Order: sequence, then C-alpha cells, then structure tokens
Amino acid sequence: MVRESYIQNLFADRIGGKKFGKESTIYKFEKIKRFKREAKEKNPHMPLIDLGVGEPDEMAFPEVVNTLAAEAAKPENRGYADNGIDGFKDAVVGYMDKVYNVPGLTRNNIIHSIGSKPALAMFPSIFINRGDLTLMTVPGYPVMGTHTGWYEGEVYNLPLLESNGFLPDLDSIPEDVRKRAKLLYINYPNNPTGAVATKEFFAKVVSFAKENKIIVVHDAAYAALNYGDSPLSFLSTPGAMEVGVEIHSLSKAYNMTGWRIAFVVGNELVVSGFANVKDNYDSGQFIAIQKAGIYALDHPNITEKIKKKYKRRLVGLVDVLNSVGLKATVPGGSFYLYVKVPKGIKGGERFASAEDFSRFMITEKLISTVPWDDVGSYVRFSATFEAKGEEGERGVLAEIKKRLSGLEFEF
Repeated sequence: MVRESYIQNLFADRIGGKKFGKESTIYKFEKIKRFKREAKEKNPHMPLIDLGVGEPDEMAFPEVVNTLAAEAAKPENRGYADNGIDGFKDAVVGYMDKVYNVPGLTRNNIIHSIGSKPALAMFPSIFINRGDLTLMTVPGYPVMGTHTGWYEGEVYNLPLLESNGFLPDLDSIPEDVRKRAKLLYINYPNNPTGAVATKEFFAKVVSFAKENKIIVVHDAAYAALNYGDSPLSFLSTPGAMEVGVEIHSLSKAYNMTGWRIAFVVGNELVVSGFANVKDNYDSGQFIAIQKAGIYALDHPNITEKIKKKYKRRLVGLVDVLNSVGLKATVPGGSFYLYVKVPKGIKGGERFASAEDFSRFMITEKLISTVPWDDVGSYVRFSATFEAKGEEGERGVLAEIKKRLSGLEFEF
C-alpha cells in the first residue's frame, strides 16, 4: 500500500486530482487481464487463445533487423535525431507516391514521430484552447480525445454505425458544434470495425473541413492492410492537402510495433506546428531505427506478404465463427473482425453487454477478445493470434471451433 503524503493533493485535476489512484472504476483492459488470470487459474492445462492482441505476432523481417544492427554499430548514428533525418523523409516521399499515389510531396510535408500514439497525443497541444472541440469517431482510439480534455477542450463523438458502413455521419453534426470544432479525427481502415473509407467519403470530409474551417487528422495506422484493389490515402483526395494530415505507422505494415517509428504527412503548416510541439517533447527516434525504417519503406513488398497472412487468417476465422453460429464478415482492412454480440446462449448464459460476452469467452472457453459497448455491443477478434506457419494457424482455428461447438447462440 502506498503511504499517504502531501503528494496526493498535488496531482493535476486532468488525471484525477486528489482522487488519483483511488478511483474504484476498473477499466476495460484491466478487467480483461483479470479475466485471463481467473481463466488460467481455473484451467491450468488449457492454453488461452488470445484473439484480443492488437499487435503483430511476428518480428520485423530479417532484412529490416539486419539494417538496424548495421546502422546501430555506426558512430555517426549515435546522436540526437531531433525532428528526423532527411533520408527518412525522402523515403516517405517515394513510399507515398508508389504505394498511395500521392505525388509531389517534399520534406516540408513530412515529419517522423516516435510511434503514432504520441503524434495523436500532441495534436491538441497544437490547436486546442479552452472550449474548442475535437470531433472523434467512436468506437475508436481515444488518445486525441483524452488530450483534448487535458487542454480544457471538449470532445464531440460521432458514432460508427453498421447501417452506415461504420462511417461517421458528418451531416448530423449540429451547427454550434461545427463552429467550435477545430479537429476531426478519422481512422481507416478502422480499429475496431475493420471498415474502409471510400473515395466519396474522403471527398465529403475534405468539403466538410473546408466549409467549417476544420483540420483533419487521419490515423492511417492500418492503411497498408487494405484487402481491396489498393491501399487508399486520404491525401490522394483532391483538396486534402489543404485541410489536414495523415499519420502512418510502420507497426502494423512492417511488424515493427515496438520500434516506435511513424510519420505525419500532409499540410505543410500543420506539419510545421507539429514539429514545433514535438521539438519540446522529444529529441527524435534513434537514427538507426529511422534508417531501418527507410529500408522498410523502400520495400513495400514486405507488407504484401504480411497482408496475405492476415487475410488468410481472417477468412479462416470468419469461417469458424460463422460455423458456430456467430455472424462475422471479412473486413475491408486491418486485422480485426468486429462481431455483434449475441443476446445469450440457448438454455444458458445471457449477455447484457459485450463485456459480459467477452468475460464468458475468456473464463469459460479461454478465448480472449476485446469488448466494445460504445455504439451497440460488439467484440473485436484479432487475426494476430500466435501461430507458427499455416499449419499452426489451422490448428488454432480448429481449436477455436472445437471450444465453441455445441453452443447455440441467440440473437
């Protein structure tokens, strides 16, 4: 137990003030951890199948790792990177042109970030004053909204509904909200729904932003994991460069989650503001990691191999879930399935929420998922489960089917 001290009274109100660390609320991911511990204790001989992990199950490709090792050994790479090396920016220029058909970028349109999460956290400090609004899609990644609140701004949530293809209804935003809004956060392919944006939707976003003088921040962390004809960038939309930026991450596209390397690309003035704030937060990512990132960006064929694996797993997982009575469809992108929660099991458990269903799946079947109760009740299944090769994948999928067979789900 932490001893009481005067420090307890000094915490900022934004993180709880005097009540910091004393709240009784248990957050979703902490509950999942507790459910997992309970399940393992009850069933010590049954391995837990983790379909809730939101990061790749494999290492970066050997060529990328070897580049890091070689560059880390060079004395010229030992120092501060500050706002990034030119070589990384040049690689982004080529990557955005080749993969996303966004030509004509310069170094002034690009800055690296130590992962996409810190980038999202910094945007409110660039633009949000007291009383300003950030438009956020829900369910989704909350970081930018959290920091908006810390700067005494407000968040207006845009629900992602299945009936609308999990795209936000921009026309539903009241006029008074539009007037106060400075930032619009969108994320496609989307976490957790797996939905992809369309060219028409991105065109509408550009028009909406111009009309209401709003900056668009497109979180493109899963953009390369698109199972359609080709990946789609917001910046390929006419006029997009005038209204916003896109954040790309090497985490999902190149199995480089722990490496913490991403980039912000787009409107030069927004990038300049980001660089100013970033310069007061960090001294840049290790140059050797940036140089390994250059190798990755120069070899997008790596992502094609990764994407092929995830699509194979998603198709297999959809087949298994549908065979046991759940209702799943292969997503347009990401490595997630977003599945509506049943009301219960015939003659057995009832589920009032996604959290109830997720708890049942973990504690009774040792299958971990992530619950979402923001807009309806859904659970997220991830194709990043640990498995060695295609034979290992088939084994995991067969075990999932075995554990869920015999249950009669009711909707």
